[in-house]
Amino acid sequence: MKQSFIVNKSCCVYSIVNKMKPFEPQLLPIKEIHWDSLISLVGSANRAISYYDGVLYGVANPDILLSPLTTQEAVLSSKIEGMLATLGEVLKFEAGETPKEEARVYDIEEILNYRRAMLQAEDELRSRPFSLNLLKNLHAALLDGVRGRFKARGQFRTTQNWIGSPGSPIEMAQFIPPAPADLMHYMDNWEKYFHFDRPDPMVQLAILHAQFEIIHPFLDGNGRLGRMIVPLFLFERKLISSPVFYISEYLENHREEYVAGLRELNRKTPEAWSCWIAFFLVAMDKQARENARKAKAMIDLYGSLKNRILDITHSRFAVPLLDGLFDQPIFTTAIFVNRPGMPGRPMVLNMLGKLKKAGILKVVREGKGRTAQILALAELINVCEGKEIF
Repeated sequence: MKQSFIVNKSCCVYSIVNKMKPFEPQLLPIKEIHWDSLISLVGSANRAISYYDGVLYGVANPDILLSPLTTQEAVLSSKIEGMLATLGEVLKFEAGETPKEEARVYDIEEILNYRRAMLQAEDELRSRPFSLNLLKNLHAALLDGVRGRFKARGQFRTTQNWIGSPGSPIEMAQFIPPAPADLMHYMDNWEKYFHFDRPDPMVQLAILHAQFEIIHPFLDGNGRLGRMIVPLFLFERKLISSPVFYISEYLENHREEYVAGLRELNRKTPEAWSCWIAFFLVAMDKQARENARKAKAMIDLYGSLKNRILDITHSRFAVPLLDGLFDQPIFTTAIFVNRPGMPGRPMVLNMLGKLKKAGILKVVREGKGRTAQILALAELINVCEGKEIF
């Protein structure tokens, strides 16, 4: 039998068309869902999200107060994609300490792009609804200047992609997303479903996340963008007052179950979708409670440190200083000298010296010659990581 071939321009390999066919997803909404089995999970997930938002309610500056959690989400979401940089390495890099391994630098640059894309999305969603154009803008921000920058940055793919082991040809693919010619048909359907008024938003979000991963509309960055959609959807639906919700920790800790659940959807059975939705609802429930615990611990730490720093410095700049420490918990003194709203260099150095003497700040790197000293608000990083790092 004569075989026909197509060129995959993105990976420069060939595939046998009559053996490997792109997947054709179900159009949304998914109608065959076993709602009876999901009722208790739906209720629990919604209560957990409401409780988490209640913790955030009334916080005047969640973007600053929970800034380390935003960075941690970027780290964990990238870790699922195989990147190895840690929260500490990212924060040290921003303070001017470059990792010795070049690969770590590349990882960190992608993580910082993830964080910038999230902040950009939040800003845009305050004035306009979510759209495919916003999604492409986020993709452009995510791949700006990093390893995937030449993979059609900010554009939906026009060539076939596939999911498999790194470097493997399409013949060895574990999954082949929809063909490029059908892509916009599925993405238009996906966007319309994003704005549908469905019986339960948690179930709707579970389907949106999975369908995005199935369609895989970009040549790179699909996993991270799919996880970004979670807080952005919750924020647009006003289920949370700020898009500071982090799902990647649970997904990283349950990676095998997460991937297996998505793969089962290829079977197009009601059972597969109901099982996936159940997994996602449990993930949202558990992660919302963990996010609430961490957020509350950070809010409590902020209140405690505010009183301590006021007592130690007796300065009207104590609160702006504390805000700066939460915004960038690993830093050089130059960062605070140049920070808007701070006093002159002598007073900044005096305040930081007092906090270091009191044990609030720890030395990460000693200064020597032209090498600046790096300090850390260690207690905040430990709370964010959930373990002793410093």
